[in-house]
Amino acid sequence: MTKYSSKLKTQIVHEYLSTSQNSTDLGEKYDISPRLISKWIQRYQLEGPNSLKPYHHKRTITADFKLNVIDYYQTHEESMAEVAVRFDVLASQISIWRSQFERDGIKALKPHPKGRPSKMKHTKKQLRHLANKTEIDRLKEELARKN
Repeated sequence: MTKYSSKLKTQIVHEYLSTSQNSTDLGEKYDISPRLISKWIQRYQLEGPNSLKPYHHKRTITADFKLNVIDYYQTHEESMAEVAVRFDVLASQISIWRSQFERDGIKALKPHPKGRPSKMKHTKKQLRHLANKTEIDRLKEELARKN
């Protein structure tokens, strides 16, 4: 569950846009960080009201997307925060992608396997295949693999 509802975020943003209150005043009124309120306002102004709604699915970010974000940041005169809002990622993430790309190239932006490697020598499909073979055929295959 998100910490602040999209309804509250929208209310605060509309209050900011309709009154002369700044994010610091609103932060004190609602006991929320003024920096967070400024982020909501910036996202709302760039992307509209749907930007304040929470995600209900896990996003997969491709290497091409990361490369496009880095390229956009380097070729346009926008701050990292503005680019982050435009592409709906964290500004710190853009910085990490940039440093990884400069250090290791495109390979660093590609997804890497997560978790501990499997201890199983054979997959279920391979085990079924082995079960259907005779003992002699299995030994012949093992010898062929070793040589």
